[in-house]
Amino acid sequence: MINSKVRGVEFICMNTDTQDLHHSLAEKKIHLGKNLTRGLGTGMNPELGRKAAEETLPEIEEAVRGADMIFITCGMGGGTGTGAAPIVARAAKEQGVLTVGVTTKPFFFEGAQRTRVAEKGLEELRASVDATIVIPNDRLLAVAEKGMPFSEAFAMCDDVLRQAVEGISDLITTPGIINVDFADIRTVMENAGSALMGIGSAVGEKRAERAAFQAINSPLLEVSVDGAHGVLFAVAGGDDLTLHEVNEAAKIITESVDKDAKIIFGTIRDDRLKKNEVKITVVATGFPADAPRKTLFQNTVAPTNPPVNGNGDGTKPSEKKIEIIEEGTEDWNAVPAFLRRGKKN
Repeated sequence: MINSKVRGVEFICMNTDTQDLHHSLAEKKIHLGKNLTRGLGTGMNPELGRKAAEETLPEIEEAVRGADMIFITCGMGGGTGTGAAPIVARAAKEQGVLTVGVTTKPFFFEGAQRTRVAEKGLEELRASVDATIVIPNDRLLAVAEKGMPFSEAFAMCDDVLRQAVEGISDLITTPGIINVDFADIRTVMENAGSALMGIGSAVGEKRAERAAFQAINSPLLEVSVDGAHGVLFAVAGGDDLTLHEVNEAAKIITESVDKDAKIIFGTIRDDRLKKNEVKITVVATGFPADAPRKTLFQNTVAPTNPPVNGNGDGTKPSEKKIEIIEEGTEDWNAVPAFLRRGKKN
């Protein structure tokens, strides 16, 4: 995630395990529960993780001060992430920060006890954040090829976080023909419950439709876009992006959401994209965490139309600072992280 160099973000790592903390590439590191755990981790004890975060609460509060938005990511079922994440989330929410939790759930083979710990921790986290994105580890078994290395499979989970952070960062900092700003993001995500965030990109025939389908159909996420009551999406392309392409992509996204959903959309002219590439970012909220996943597919034909030309509305990219704070755990496959965006002076 750090090596991907998402524009304008900062990482902060938090951990009870000093060895994991030492290996983090984050700019800032916070040792949780230094006196309580003595740098040895929590031994899969969420209560110890909670107490460690409480011991370090002043430093946590200072780390999130001035943030507009924070992503907290951790693996549920262990000690540090399960116990500390709700404490960090409450510290942020009490300061008025838009707070999103991104978590993994244990594999089935890890046993009933770890699953129960994870479910309880997830329940506590949901009560402390605005929105949650949940990735059950068992879904990796459905999408990973049999010969795929273990670390490469877990990198797919990391990519969900990267997409969420990169998507929000780009929406805020990239000037648009129709702009999406942080106020729009807050409108969709504040006190929203379960959330879906995805990015899709495609080139060639039906590129906008295929990008839209990809954005709303991550096989790793626990929910689909079906029945969402809040949707924000942005279509990015070059000067060759057509009005009809935007319309076809919008139909794929909006036809599956609630008929009374609040929908916010934008279009972005992005010179960083490859030739003929269209990229679509989707944020959807307002559905229960246990909503059944439904495969979305529309066999529509993208029309050929004259391009919509323009250099945007004259607005400049946001000069506000976006930061990511990473919180680590003793579980190597659960790397907690935050995104924050500095407030106006």
